[in-house]
Amino acid sequence: MATQSRLPDDTVFYSIYPDSSLSTSSLQSLHLQILHHLSPFVSDYIWQHQSFSLSLSDVPVSHLSGRLRFGDNLEDEWFTVFLLFEISRAFPNLSIRVWDSDGEFLLIEAAFHLPRWLNPENSENRFFIRRGDVHLIPKKSLPNPSLVDSLNFLINHEKESRAAEAVQNAIKSKISEYPERAKRNMHTVGVRVPVSVAEVLKHEPCLISLAVEGFYDRDIDSMKYAAKMERFLSKGKQQELVLVNVKMSRAMYAQLMQQTFQAPKCYPMPVRGGDVTGYLEAELGMKIACGFEMVYWMRKKEGDEGKGSTWSKYKDRLEKSGYFEGLIPGSKEYKRLMENAEEYYRKSNLFVRTSEMMSAPVRRIDEILALPHSAEDFKGQNVPPSDDDSWLYNGEDELNSALQERQKELELYNSELRDKQKSKESQDTGSSSGKNLDDFDLGGLAKTMQAFVHKVSSYKGAEVPENRNLEEVDIDVDRFIKEMESVMRHQGSEETANNADSDKGSSSDMDFDESEDGSDMADEDNDDGEDGFMHSYSDALDNELKRTILKKSFIHANEESSKKIEGTSNGAEDMDEEFSPVNVDVNLVKNLLDSFSSQQGLPGPASNLLGLMGVKLPHDDNKGK
Repeated sequence: MATQSRLPDDTVFYSIYPDSSLSTSSLQSLHLQILHHLSPFVSDYIWQHQSFSLSLSDVPVSHLSGRLRFGDNLEDEWFTVFLLFEISRAFPNLSIRVWDSDGEFLLIEAAFHLPRWLNPENSENRFFIRRGDVHLIPKKSLPNPSLVDSLNFLINHEKESRAAEAVQNAIKSKISEYPERAKRNMHTVGVRVPVSVAEVLKHEPCLISLAVEGFYDRDIDSMKYAAKMERFLSKGKQQELVLVNVKMSRAMYAQLMQQTFQAPKCYPMPVRGGDVTGYLEAELGMKIACGFEMVYWMRKKEGDEGKGSTWSKYKDRLEKSGYFEGLIPGSKEYKRLMENAEEYYRKSNLFVRTSEMMSAPVRRIDEILALPHSAEDFKGQNVPPSDDDSWLYNGEDELNSALQERQKELELYNSELRDKQKSKESQDTGSSSGKNLDDFDLGGLAKTMQAFVHKVSSYKGAEVPENRNLEEVDIDVDRFIKEMESVMRHQGSEETANNADSDKGSSSDMDFDESEDGSDMADEDNDDGEDGFMHSYSDALDNELKRTILKKSFIHANEESSKKIEGTSNGAEDMDEEFSPVNVDVNLVKNLLDSFSSQQGLPGPASNLLGLMGVKLPHDDNKGK
């Protein structure tokens, strides 16, 4: 499934499917080949929380899968996407899926270029990475594809599933700077730390991510351990600090730098004010040391150690999965399979050792600190200067650059839409110049809108009918205005004639109660008094609205006829005393025209809505002449 009921908000998931079903040993071989291919890209990379890894899975088909928690460092997620594209280029007979809590997040990057039928509800099992390209399973080919259906389609109809170039470019541009960008995302800085911390980072530089995590996610319970510093500061304030270089991601550096933290009383912090650079190095080192202390004791308390992929547990999983095929232990074939499993475990374990350490660091830290070490080991070393961290304070420029890039993408999308509309309008103008429009019914526009609302809209909004009639109606502007005036005149006369019967004479769905004297009140014997309340409420609402200009914003039933008769100026004053029913149909046509005119030939809500109803209004080319 592409999505689950509750996915972690900061985790990316990925699955790699071979074209043909592979046995366990063949899948293991593929696994090792992929890890070997990726080694040059990930060997020096410091991950925020987890390293890139793969595991064997057989549900619903045999494949490799993995997940990676990136936390606040989105660079980890995009670097993972780059690695998946790299795998697809190196191994052409694979189909790869990737998603996170947002679903198919790569499709969001290509939102302006996707086919209109594609939406989050029908995107499941449609998006894949294959041979270094983006593939989308067409809806016309597989309306509701299962995973197996989609994988078979990719194998047999690869050309049909390849996404358009605009989609390819939009997604690939996000990873075009990798792997160089991954290297730029690393930040090296000089810090002064206790010897024990320096020793751990010397042997396992990747554990810096755990120290930063422990510091950044600290709470009251973990702070108790930092106050004592029993593991990494055994000599207290007499502990000597040493200068070392530490490599971390930019996100980690920002998390350390942008949080104020007071050193524990037992920590040997130098005096502030003398060597400014030295103090800053010691302050940063103090945060790292406290992070290590908190992580060490919290993990030890949780008892997570020893739960990693040990050989015995790995062997048990193989036996349960049927890897040995019921062979008798000690037989020749059993020994061969066992040797293959040992080789696979040994090689893969070397690659994922970083992941194992980050999930169970206490044992490894104890092993390192059990080795002989002293401050003398770090003295006299040439420590290069720290990297420039001006990027930390220029985030606004980077954000503005990203926003401008998005704005350009939106403007290009709108420009293409305008060009398409102008091209279509020019064709329609030429083909419809000789049409006879004498039979055009203006009232049909209101009826079309009513039909659109009742048939096409729902609580989710207006839905575009897939098989709608796209035949367009062209009209003459001058004749259209005259017809509209005629309809309003006719409607006004009809409403005046039928004013006595307000229930039948108004086309409005929101008639106001005009019975101020209570003569029209019915069902006076209503025990609950509901009608009396409603009439009182309506009268109060009428009086409240009379003090506003709301009435002036609508065309009313008697308004047009009153304006056309000379000497009846008192009619307008009388209208102030009682709200005439709003003529919904006339207001609808008038507001549509006003909205269409305000667009000045550009795309907008009025033209879009009329287009969905199959109505095409021409631009007024004579305007201003």
